[in-house]
Amino acid sequence: MITVQLLVIIFLFINLLLIITFFQKECFYTTTRYILFAVTLLSDSLVLFLSDVLGILAQFNIPIHVWLCVIICVVVIVYITVTPVTLTAMTLERYVAVCMPLHHGELCSTRNTINCILIIHALSSVPSIFIFSTFFGSASPKFYTKYQLCSVEIFMINLWQHHLKAAIYQLQFLIMCVMLVFSYVKIMKVAKAASGEDKQSSRKGLRTVALHGFQLLLCLIQLWCPFIESALFHIDFVVFHYVRYFNYIVFYLTPRCLSPLIYGLRDEIFFHALKSYLSFGLYKGNLN
Repeated sequence: MITVQLLVIIFLFINLLLIITFFQKECFYTTTRYILFAVTLLSDSLVLFLSDVLGILAQFNIPIHVWLCVIICVVVIVYITVTPVTLTAMTLERYVAVCMPLHHGELCSTRNTINCILIIHALSSVPSIFIFSTFFGSASPKFYTKYQLCSVEIFMINLWQHHLKAAIYQLQFLIMCVMLVFSYVKIMKVAKAASGEDKQSSRKGLRTVALHGFQLLLCLIQLWCPFIESALFHIDFVVFHYVRYFNYIVFYLTPRCLSPLIYGLRDEIFFHALKSYLSFGLYKGNLN
């Protein structure tokens, strides 16, 4: 539990630092890839904070009102999906930048980026709509005022709801994986045919797409974690306890620390802006 708290604090601090840096330059909040990067930072930070709160409540057996639990779980389910969907959008943006450079400015305008973010949130809301629609139709108003240990499982009464949830997530990730592989193959073809600066830019885009693929893989694996944990729960509770924390650290926390690594450190413009902000902050601190 202490390890998880330390990791969450470190990741939230890094994300907050990068979000502040994002608002330092106009070019960041007028460029598609940086705007989408900021969306992943905000999404990951929200999921980290709320999932950590739920973890602490579960650890100490603290019940809360069901209506509050509904709000927290809806937000967590939506924003868990926002990150991989946004990663797919960022991959498609790299595909357009490398393979369709003449149309990049038109397709990736600020207005289209805002529309893209709205579509991302609409697609990410699909699992929560299916999960909670049955619950809202069957739960009595008095149930919302009761105290319960907060978990998504309390809203899924029937076994078919678990299967439906798994099917929706796997369909979404299958579509995202197809898009990622398509973009990777197309960028690879352009990289082979390019020369000079174009070749270097294409290879950088290829590495970025590959890292997005690794993040999506981790997100896909986390879908199978509840099935593994459920089986271990009935076999050995001690093993279940340790495996649950391992899954949370490796498959929930790790994908949400890779976004800062990819765009916060690999992108030269953003890295220099971050470096300048830190240098200015240290200089100001020394003056005080």
